[in-house]
Amino acid sequence: MTTVLVLGGAGYIGSHAVKALMAAGHQPIVLDNLSRGHRDAVLCPDFIRADLTDRKSLDGVFAGRRIDAVMHFAALTYVGESVEAPEKYYINNVVGCINLLSAMREAGIDKILFSSSAAVYGNPREVPITEDHPRDPINPYGMTKYIMERVMEDFSAAYGLRFVSLRYFNAAGADPDGELGERHDPETHLIPSVLMAAGGISEQITVFGDDYPTPDGTCVRDYIHITDLIDAHLLALERLNAGGTGGCYNLGSEKGHSVNEVIQAAKAVTGRPITVRIGPRRPGDPPTLVASSRKAREDLGWRPAHTELSDMVQSAWRFMIKRGTVR
Repeated sequence: MTTVLVLGGAGYIGSHAVKALMAAGHQPIVLDNLSRGHRDAVLCPDFIRADLTDRKSLDGVFAGRRIDAVMHFAALTYVGESVEAPEKYYINNVVGCINLLSAMREAGIDKILFSSSAAVYGNPREVPITEDHPRDPINPYGMTKYIMERVMEDFSAAYGLRFVSLRYFNAAGADPDGELGERHDPETHLIPSVLMAAGGISEQITVFGDDYPTPDGTCVRDYIHITDLIDAHLLALERLNAGGTGGCYNLGSEKGHSVNEVIQAAKAVTGRPITVRIGPRRPGDPPTLVASSRKAREDLGWRPAHTELSDMVQSAWRFMIKRGTVR
């Protein structure tokens, strides 16, 4: 059994990680400031309310517990907000993570799984995107992820930190039990936003641009089911526990789906009409982002099991129905 400190364990991805860790026989401890997470999404008994920017609190967490490894999901993640409020993002995502790494080093903890993003790549020069693609972020959010990857590389060389950085494409869906799912406020992810329009919570869904050089003119993205995403984290943890090397890995389904295809899938799953408004392009939105996840398959033995878009939409809809989010 591995004791894992899960930073951001009250959030969308972190809460799913906690549930999977418990199912695999590990012992998670959740640390979250609850600024954007939900206390009722924390399914393990050991919860600490604290902030990564509070170094004294972090030192106390590590001093009072045996911790074998860390999973770090406690980042701010809204691209648009990062452009408007970069200071907030650099303090939380960079200063907070450096505090964490420093506290880990003093406590003698050398294993961390880091929640990174395809945003480190910026505008793709080739598709599918491999891990060798240049890192050239185009917004502060992506830059904070890039900086922390560089910091971990330096900590690895200087102090022996063993890290795995998992670069997500578009996490989607909910756990099979409908117990956990996306609950962002505001909601910016496409699939729950479309389902909110189907469920009468919002009047319409806005499509930002329909004149891209894609088959139907709308942006194409790679969606990865949340349970497959978390499976990769557990495999990476096993690799580090066994003494294996770390590294950076893309996590995607390797399938591209346009915004229009997501809307059509939501109509099919819900059986409801969805009002669509065409808006202007958003600055910095590449036409197509699709992952190559070959490295994760080869090194980690990762085999995503839910790569169909309809599966992701269906699980998200089931979660929203169960919670009474939609009518």
